[in-house]
Amino acid sequence: MFEWEKLGRMFNPSEVTNRSWIREFSQAPSVLVRGNVVRVYFACRPAPDEQGNYVSLSAYAEFSRSNLFELKRLCDEPLLSLGERGTFDEFGAYFTSVVDRDDGIMAYYVGYTRCKSVPFTINIGAAISKDGGLTFTRLGSGPLLPCSVNEPFFLTVPRVKRFGDIWYMWYSAGKRWVATEKRAEPVYHIRMATSPDGVSWVKEDRDLIDCVIGDNECQACPDVFWYDGKYHMFFGYRSHVNYHGKDGGYRIGYACSEDLFYWKRDDSKAGITISDDGWDSEMVSFPHVFELDENIYMLYLGNHMGRDGFGVARMISYNE
Repeated sequence: MFEWEKLGRMFNPSEVTNRSWIREFSQAPSVLVRGNVVRVYFACRPAPDEQGNYVSLSAYAEFSRSNLFELKRLCDEPLLSLGERGTFDEFGAYFTSVVDRDDGIMAYYVGYTRCKSVPFTINIGAAISKDGGLTFTRLGSGPLLPCSVNEPFFLTVPRVKRFGDIWYMWYSAGKRWVATEKRAEPVYHIRMATSPDGVSWVKEDRDLIDCVIGDNECQACPDVFWYDGKYHMFFGYRSHVNYHGKDGGYRIGYACSEDLFYWKRDDSKAGITISDDGWDSEMVSFPHVFELDENIYMLYLGNHMGRDGFGVARMISYNE
């Protein structure tokens, strides 16, 4: 079981006053450590349009390595422009995983476009940086990992890690759309793909994580790391309805594996949940675990699926 000490909220987008494109949300944080700074990439949104529609963009914030609550720098412009008309990322291009590669830094991102019978469809894109992660260029106009015969609805929130010579991508694939009183709601479960180079991917083509709150459980943003002789996965899960508040909102789940392919779920070992009050008192989600100066930290979202920013917790103990 893990035990985490919540240290507090690192970033609140509502406090950003000089960048109109960072007005709300700071989702899917992903860390790169560079010298004396910890750079956190995240997804953000400007204010919605007159019809209430959002677009999603990508940003980074740099924090002091010695004080994770000291904001040193915030990028001036979105890291990727929105896609061209008709492309898969016309209305959203937001980073969810940023990883070092031999020839630069790879960013894996979610691209989405709007639909008529359902609210959206999503595919996974990629971009590369040649200047240390400050600017990025798409690998191409199309998705890196698209929908397919057995994954027909959408693919979202990829997390990528390289273990040895193999790249692994864990992502969520849409299972179905469920009609509700207000709109069609998505159901999505965690899957994975592997690659020799981080660009050409082969899907495993099966769900990895059992459901605990029914077949319509939604699972997102699986983050994997190696510790104490096994692989550990933290992820977010929620109900497909009533998920905007405390009752059906996101919680952080946990699973472990010996081989990265087969996972045993036991959420009681996650060691982190909602607080009694404050910015993360209704939900916690989208975990990202990283090591820094002999400590292990977790970034995570709070209420309203990241509208209220992201915080950080420090691992203080682990036992079987």
